[in-house]
Amino acid sequence: MVCGSRRCDRDRRLLAATPLRRVTVGRNYQLFGLGCRAVSAAEIKPIEPVWVMPAEEEPVSQSTTSAFRTPNVAIIGAGVIGLSIAWRLAQRGADVTVFERDAAGKGASHAAAGMLAASAEVEPGEEGLFALNRASKALWPAFAAELEQASGETIDLRQEGTLVVALTADDRARLRHHLQFQRGLDALPEWISAAEARRREPHLNPNLSGAVFSPQDHQVDNRKVAAALRIAAERAGAKIREHAPVERVVTEDGRATGVVAAGAIERAEWVVLAAGAWSRAIEGLGAPPPVRPVKGQMLALRMDPHAPLLRHVVWAPGAYLVPRHDGRLLIGATVEEKGFDPQLTAGAQLALLEAAWRALPGIEELPIAEAWVGFRPGSRDDAPILGRGPTGGLIYATGHYRNGILLTPVTSQTIAALILDQRLDPLIAPFSIERFARAVATAAE
Repeated sequence: MVCGSRRCDRDRRLLAATPLRRVTVGRNYQLFGLGCRAVSAAEIKPIEPVWVMPAEEEPVSQSTTSAFRTPNVAIIGAGVIGLSIAWRLAQRGADVTVFERDAAGKGASHAAAGMLAASAEVEPGEEGLFALNRASKALWPAFAAELEQASGETIDLRQEGTLVVALTADDRARLRHHLQFQRGLDALPEWISAAEARRREPHLNPNLSGAVFSPQDHQVDNRKVAAALRIAAERAGAKIREHAPVERVVTEDGRATGVVAAGAIERAEWVVLAAGAWSRAIEGLGAPPPVRPVKGQMLALRMDPHAPLLRHVVWAPGAYLVPRHDGRLLIGATVEEKGFDPQLTAGAQLALLEAAWRALPGIEELPIAEAWVGFRPGSRDDAPILGRGPTGGLIYATGHYRNGILLTPVTSQTIAALILDQRLDPLIAPFSIERFARAVATAAE
């Protein structure tokens, strides 16, 4: 099957402690009340590390090291998640190096469609994820404006809204039922008639049965976002090392102390795992995160940018269509549990084109501009893994699945706060890797 809906995703899923934190004192300083003074090497006395168990519901007190200087952070992965965290950390003076196995921004960040669809995509059972998605969606306008200013690049945040169309009576019944669920979450989609849908998008199929309009679900050009984040991060002082795959995380005394990249040890006080679908390939993580690659095929057609066939994002049975300012019309996407299979297939491309054609017949004459495969990082429950890892100094920011672009602002904000302020935002608390161990323990009872 090649359906892009979350409900179908769920049918294709694999059947497959708060860490201790060491508080140290900077080498050339001793504490005196609220201040410190430099001391000579002769005065320095070795001290045993002090281990602190942070309270789960209370902010963790700031470590002595970060009280005197900004930390050295190694980030594994230069997609939008890794780059945005690097930008936020570097803005506040952290010494940040990002290690990328390929070219920056060329993985899932490049393959995505850039939809910011917190409401249109939510399904029963995802109420907690919806709260996180909606919070991040609310951050996007300010985040986009700041990113454009910091990078000098436009990222094409578009706010026309999203249409979810029904082509048959059965489609209409399903949409109306789902709309009741969305309204129960205080989401804002509204039912509109087929005539109203075609007034907004005249080239839609004249035999529509109706549509749901989601005014708060927008889009952004994800490829431009990735490029802008790289510029902003580097301007803020972050270093980006491309074609430098991280082989493993180095640990000493139960704490991450760096990474091995291209055969060399790179020291760091904090390590952030933001490697997306490749996260499990990194050694030294203790318990590898349950993240797998979920293959997705897409293609782009070429419209006249001055007279586009479509202006809104449109979800149709079996496909979604995303128009760009430059005239590209993105059509996606398959959901395939085939590992890192990079092959485009005729059947998948045909299914996507047919589903898109049924909703927007005018695409028949459009040239094909591009087709590609991407690998979404899907966790065991298809929600992100955010927060402290099983080893001190190790932070997880992976498993965003279909929501990597949408969750970029909230992920970068909360992970930066976790590292620099030692503050765990309640928004991401439910998405700790510990939830999987709790689920196993509960099932065993």
